[in-house]
Amino acid sequence: MVEKKYVTEATTAAVQPAKKRSKFAVVGPGIVLAATGVGAGDLVTAIVAGADFGISLAWAVFIGVFFKYMLTEGVGRWTLATGQTILEGWRSLGNWTMGYFFVYVSLFGLIYGAAIATACGLIMYTMFPIMPLWAWAILHSVAGFALIWFGRYKIFERVITVLIGIMFVAVVGSAIVILPGLANIPTEALVFRIPDGSIFRVLGLVGGVGGTMALAAYGYWIREREWNDKSWIPAMRMDASIAYIITGLFSISMMIIGAHFLYGSGVAFSGTEGLKDFLGLYGQNFGTTAQFVLNIGFWAAAFSSLIGSWSGIPYLFADFVRVIKQKNADKVNDSKPVSEKDPAYRAFLAWLTFPSMLLLIFNKPVGLVLLYAALGSAFLPFLAITLLMLLNSKKKVMPDYRNGWVHNATLVFIIVVFVALGVIEFL
Repeated sequence: MVEKKYVTEATTAAVQPAKKRSKFAVVGPGIVLAATGVGAGDLVTAIVAGADFGISLAWAVFIGVFFKYMLTEGVGRWTLATGQTILEGWRSLGNWTMGYFFVYVSLFGLIYGAAIATACGLIMYTMFPIMPLWAWAILHSVAGFALIWFGRYKIFERVITVLIGIMFVAVVGSAIVILPGLANIPTEALVFRIPDGSIFRVLGLVGGVGGTMALAAYGYWIREREWNDKSWIPAMRMDASIAYIITGLFSISMMIIGAHFLYGSGVAFSGTEGLKDFLGLYGQNFGTTAQFVLNIGFWAAAFSSLIGSWSGIPYLFADFVRVIKQKNADKVNDSKPVSEKDPAYRAFLAWLTFPSMLLLIFNKPVGLVLLYAALGSAFLPFLAITLLMLLNSKKKVMPDYRNGWVHNATLVFIIVVFVALGVIEFL
């Protein structure tokens, strides 16, 4: 039985030193996850929801955060409890998973590379229109490429921590400043319900908050921090919780800001001009300095998402290349794990950066972001389905680390919600 492999005396002894460490001692991968998951999509979706419905859809953010936590916890639990990466798990389910992943990650890398670079360019162009939007987009893409290519994970994590600090202070701080102004919003806008015509926005909030492929990349970030066995599962759960608390606070803050300035104003939020109008309203109330601070917060959210993806998604592709070379799909591969120096890692990093620049010539920034969002809806049901299969396997996972009924019910619900979201966004 494979199960016995994980409960030998040697294995138990090996993990004892890690067990003695406090689960509060190291928190890091969750910061990277939060910074990557909170990007331009969350920013736009939350502001528009606040503009249209006040804060009556805040509950949708909470549900979205809970869904993404459950998926991330599943990826982390699989990695730590079995010693296998999520790609090794997918491979054990059959070649169909490898085919789906290859097609998806290739398309995602091309479209997301253009979409997130464009989002960074949009925000920077709003502050400094000294060169074209496409030039700002290319500059951000190349900067992210250079940071990941020449840097190491610890340097990357420090940069991410600084960016998320800027984002948190600027955006959450702005929401706190204007919180008293919500008293001017009609009472019915503060009731937590589903207002008429809000179902698409609800699904968008649930689906958009917290990222997509970053969830699968989380298993590689925890390995970079040398969380290598099941003794780290409590730390992983706390770390992922912190990530989604930050994500939820950011999204709610954006909803509050959108509700305060746009609810009932008739001002549309879309594209470059919408962003300028929105920041102009903020500046009229709090001055140009406060406007600049909020804009910097927007930029930090977008750029941290870019470099987080530039770091995380190539891990998945490099591991894909490694895993398809395995002759036995059920065998845990004890070879050296993938790293930032792996040729396949660097090849996909280049794929994210350079071919996607060709899409910028179409000058459709909002369309790129929407296309990326629709692609994201196609990955999350796949992740939920495969986690259901892997974490209920008596052959692969010890009883203490298999799914309970809450996990299973949540994953089934996630599949239903995101399949519906994918159909809606496709239409």
